[in-house]
Amino acid sequence: MLPSPLRIEPIAGYTPTIGRLVGMLSYARSTTLAAVRGLTIPELDHLHDAESNSIGALLAHMAAVERSYQVLTFEARLLSAQEQAQWSTALQLGAAGRRALRGEPLEHYLDALAAARRSTLEALAARDDDWLERSVGPAPAINAHWAWFHVAEDEVNHRGQIRWLRARLPKPDTSEAVT
Repeated sequence: MLPSPLRIEPIAGYTPTIGRLVGMLSYARSTTLAAVRGLTIPELDHLHDAESNSIGALLAHMAAVERSYQVLTFEARLLSAQEQAQWSTALQLGAAGRRALRGEPLEHYLDALAAARRSTLEALAARDDDWLERSVGPAPAINAHWAWFHVAEDEVNHRGQIRWLRARLPKPDTSEAVT
């Protein structure tokens, strides 16, 4: 069960600090889902300008970031060549993302986000607060707590971009043709 949206508290099934982190991740996700509710494929694929990312690409990026940090923190390794091939476009975005990350319905992105989050929550439930302080194997300069803070921070930043982009989507032409 999630804490009240306006309180960060321990959550049953998690150690206290991990529970608070789960609450932050969950709240960030709920606001992301609210920001994209009802978007169509053309809206998800819309590019505000030649250098921007689409809303769909940003959602794919969020799922890929979460997956990559699962590998880094839960498995203490870097992405394999196969995982790099699978997620690099969404992780890097840019021109490759503008070309490849398009044509999918909202459910495609929501399913990817939900699958990533299910894995995260399951793995976090199996760890204790001491685990958060451990250095991440291949990246000893960071600890697991910072890594998962970064996943939340990255989502919140991109959610802000999504809100900005959504507010600037082309408005449907509601003018009636003159006959």
